Amino acid sequence: MKIKNITANPKLLIQIIWEFLFFPIWWYSKGWFSFAKSLYGFLSWQSASLGVWVWLKNIFVPMYGQTDFSGRLISFFIRLVQIIFRGLLLLVIFVLCLTLFFLWALMPILIVYAIILQLI
Repeated sequence: MKIKNITANPKLLIQIIWEFLFFPIWWYSKGWFSFAKSLYGFLSWQSASLGVWVWLKNIFVPMYGQTDFSGRLISFFIRLVQIIFRGLLLLVIFVLCLTLFFLWALMPILIVYAIILQLI
């Protein structure tokens, strides 16, 4: 089996060069925007999944319909603990998404740096 030379097809060679030169433009424009949109969707989904805003909205509503003082007090503190823990978890997820967003910009630079280190 004979492997053809890559220069045998000039269109293929031009396409490969174009893709190689266009990659940084795509990475820092459309690719980054698309990644940011995906992160925003993930963050929105996590926020809805954790339901922090629902817990906040219903913080003074008694649980299980117990309208006496002790029922309201227990419901308030249980919901307060839930809001704190869910809010902290949402904050951790937000920081992770923000880190990934900025890591996207550094990734090509870090890869080129790692390649240069291997060549030296």
